[in-house]
Amino acid sequence: MSFDKAQNQQQNRQIKLASRPHGQPKPDNFELTTSDIPKPKDNEMLLRTVYLSLDPYMRGRMSDAKSYAEPMEVGDVIVGGTVAQVVESNIDKFAKGDLVVSNSGWQDYSVSNGEGVLKLDKDMAHPSYGLGVLGMPGFTGYMGLTDIGKPQKGETLVVAAATGPVGATVGQVGNQFGVRSVGIAGGKEKCDFAVNELGFDVCIDHKADNFAEQLKQACPDGIDIYYENVGGKVFDAVLPLLNAHARIPVCGLVSQYNATELPDGKDRLGLLFRNVLSNRLTIKGFIIHEEYGNHFPEFLKTMSKWVESGEVKTKEYVAEGLNEAPNAFVNMLNGDNFGKTVVKVSDVE
Repeated sequence: MSFDKAQNQQQNRQIKLASRPHGQPKPDNFELTTSDIPKPKDNEMLLRTVYLSLDPYMRGRMSDAKSYAEPMEVGDVIVGGTVAQVVESNIDKFAKGDLVVSNSGWQDYSVSNGEGVLKLDKDMAHPSYGLGVLGMPGFTGYMGLTDIGKPQKGETLVVAAATGPVGATVGQVGNQFGVRSVGIAGGKEKCDFAVNELGFDVCIDHKADNFAEQLKQACPDGIDIYYENVGGKVFDAVLPLLNAHARIPVCGLVSQYNATELPDGKDRLGLLFRNVLSNRLTIKGFIIHEEYGNHFPEFLKTMSKWVESGEVKTKEYVAEGLNEAPNAFVNMLNGDNFGKTVVKVSDVE
């Protein structure tokens, strides 16, 4: 299936799950279809997608394994957060032209009853930030660090995927609390950005042959908080450096999303639990809107001020056109994209 040519915009393009991926998603797992633009009924509104968010959790939803959310079915439109513009509204609190954050998925148009839809400032300079630093990823980083990580001045914070939308937020929020922030990223360009632009004290390249030794040298006083969203060899290097009473917020395990079997080697579960007990570790997984949804207004107020003042910076990777979503998604899972990955689907009118 080719995604190269945009279809007639008098119709609704939809990218659907054609088959469940085995390992890394491939073009054959996606199907581009077209249908008539839907019409809103009473108490509904028609949304046109402006930006589509690509996030690692979508890979889990493509599989049928048990998880915190129901998997997509083959034939479903791929799930995803969006910034959309209201085309037609039969809902009192939304009007034509409003910009909103919704969960419209990989398509040009969708109908919504308004549930779970948040209104944005139509004049905001960067509407796509509603999918990144001012949206779900930023909210995840902020709450995971502040509520589970409980940072204290002078502690050492280590952040995996430090230049991604979650990790970049964690490191910069950590700076507000006076921690020593150590980032982990892939490649010199990302590490330089983490230090020079995001304010990390140091950043370690996880692709380096001596990564574990470099991390040890960067954390002479051990690790008090490890913000986990990668897993794999990164966690292997972190585990022996964790201090007593270290806190580990877990919001993702991107290194394992394409895995089809357990890694080779000895069972290290015993080693992990020995550390949990001996170091009295706190390890807590969380789903942001499920556990912290009522904190979003507080987060948005605080983060908006930090973004406006330049205390918190963000970087985006923008793919152009809905047809580019599958390629951009695979590249994001592989760590090839730099910053928060969004797809620009249309213009704000």
